[in-house]
Amino acid sequence: MLKMICFLWMVAYAPPEWHDNMQEAKEIARKEHRHILLNFSGSDWCGPCILLRKEVFDAPAFIAFADTALVLVNADFPRMKKHQLSREQQERNDHLADQYNSQGKFPLTLLLDADGKVLQQWEGNPSLPAAEFSALLQSVIDGDKHH
Repeated sequence: MLKMICFLWMVAYAPPEWHDNMQEAKEIARKEHRHILLNFSGSDWCGPCILLRKEVFDAPAFIAFADTALVLVNADFPRMKKHQLSREQQERNDHLADQYNSQGKFPLTLLLDADGKVLQQWEGNPSLPAAEFSALLQSVIDGDKHH
């Protein structure tokens, strides 16, 4: 019984899937009528990035929201050798940075429509609880749907 409860808890609070390929994310977003949340992070060196992941992106309130409304994309730029990305992934992330983060800000979070058009962006950690950040995202999404 305890194993079952632990399993259900893990499923209920499993971190959402973060994609690393914008093309795939756009296809999913179009098919499922979702928006894209693109996050630029330095997962092993950027303190505000790590905090944002822990306090917002891994929080149950955000996970529940993202599960129905968003396709999540992470463009990570780790510095430690042991966290090095494949050459292909590094090239994809560099391309995303050229397109959306030319000034190299970390963390940088962008809400995009399914075609990749920027609707809103947050530089640094928005410093909002997960539920408030989710509500803010929802209000931008609602505004976009009325266009």
